[in-house]
Amino acid sequence: MNVRLFVPADSGALSVGADDVARALVREAASRGVTVELVRNGSRGLYWLEPLVEVDTPAGRLAYGPVSVEDVPGLFDAGFLTGGMHRLGHGLTEHIPFLAGQERLTFRRVGVIDPRSLADYQNHGGFDGLRRALALGDAAVVREVTDSGLRGRGGAAFPTGIKWATVQTAGDGDKYVVCNADEGDSGTFSDRMLMEGDPFCLVEGMTIAGLAVGARRGYIYLRAEYPHAFRVLEAALATARSAGWLGDDVAGSGQAFDIELRLGAGAYICGEETALLESLEGRRGIVRAKPPLPALSGLFGRPTVINNVMSFAAVPLILARGAAFYRDYGMGRSHGTLPFQLAGNLRHPGLVEKAFGITLRELLLDYGGGSASGRPIRAVQVGGPLGAYIPESRFDVPLDYETYAAMGAMIGHGGIVAFDDRADLGRLARYALEFCALESCGKCTPCRIGSVRGVELIDRLLAGTDRPRDRALLDSLCDTMIHGSQCALGGMAPLPVQSLLTHFPDAFGLAPTAA
Repeated sequence: MNVRLFVPADSGALSVGADDVARALVREAASRGVTVELVRNGSRGLYWLEPLVEVDTPAGRLAYGPVSVEDVPGLFDAGFLTGGMHRLGHGLTEHIPFLAGQERLTFRRVGVIDPRSLADYQNHGGFDGLRRALALGDAAVVREVTDSGLRGRGGAAFPTGIKWATVQTAGDGDKYVVCNADEGDSGTFSDRMLMEGDPFCLVEGMTIAGLAVGARRGYIYLRAEYPHAFRVLEAALATARSAGWLGDDVAGSGQAFDIELRLGAGAYICGEETALLESLEGRRGIVRAKPPLPALSGLFGRPTVINNVMSFAAVPLILARGAAFYRDYGMGRSHGTLPFQLAGNLRHPGLVEKAFGITLRELLLDYGGGSASGRPIRAVQVGGPLGAYIPESRFDVPLDYETYAAMGAMIGHGGIVAFDDRADLGRLARYALEFCALESCGKCTPCRIGSVRGVELIDRLLAGTDRPRDRALLDSLCDTMIHGSQCALGGMAPLPVQSLLTHFPDAFGLAPTAA
């Protein structure tokens, strides 16, 4: 009997012992005279069940988790290789409610394939988008991306097709494609999951972009804290190059495009596109003045497409299935899907890819399972450390870019961090500005000085020396930072503070204000 077993090599799974479990499975199988084929896949995104072991059976893949080394002999005793019942069993993986209710477009292969196998990638639709892109031609590819309604998934939500069209028509000469993989927002991990679980998808998306806009070289700027993703991407790039999907003659098209992997140095500000470019050029990561926009004068002063991992990863499906297929998901001007990342005080943390229009309440309760503590969820920060805190009264607001912007919030990269009713919201407000002070590049005064003064004002507000005066000063300071900062770090750091002051004034010893 030869059975395929799947054990994730995803960083999240590794952190809870997936390597040890994989070795224990192989040892136990050998001791029983059973031959198993071990596949180290990406994570399915059900992090509360990691390490999740899957068994390939004629009926489909069966899930068992969370599995520890001590559980392995019992699994074999229960006959799990043939679908035997066990207390850790969850039935068919695809039927687990957390997964069954999702709309996995970008993440359709993550956790399913062997991320290091080019053949596995192609057997699951890999490079279909690039093949169609080569057949369509440059202008039609950009039009397809534009018509899909895809917007930047890194936070700004700028229409991807418009950015590509600007670079495409920016004249001749060197052009570049840069992937911002510096995923530094708290509670976010979708970029890492995709790079570790489906790296060829990112390679394909960047290659489509490069050929469409006339670039011959691309760069992936990867977060320094992602060593596993670095190794997976490094191997994927070498494999794609040797197979002819990168290099001087991409897929026999006569067109050249290659990708270089660069590692950041741990600066949050390098998630801002112009600071990233400074770092990529070998300088300190400091925000550049705009204009000129990177699409006209970016890397080395040349026209440059800069997109987030999720933006590039959405492109292959758009090209393979057509713009209308992708555009029909979502609501309003927010088309397609977004991988929402559930973190914080939740029973079921993990990744949920859903079309825009889902609500926080659905994500927190139907997918997240409510709080891990069993206490009421009081506030949820959406969009990373610069995102607003959403009160329970607004959990039913649909998640789309315009609706959230209208209520002074943002969706950002899709990070969702839940807090129960014991959280010290005043200290969380302080942390927002303290984080800004620590991570500021220092170029502009509102961010560099304003964040420090903001921390001091919140300390005074919490101490209760003169709350009405300090509240007025803090409001004025936030307004200065929002309108005077050069980039989103200083311009958005006040959002969590303002939302907490508005929705939870009691956390600062303040009386509620009239609606």
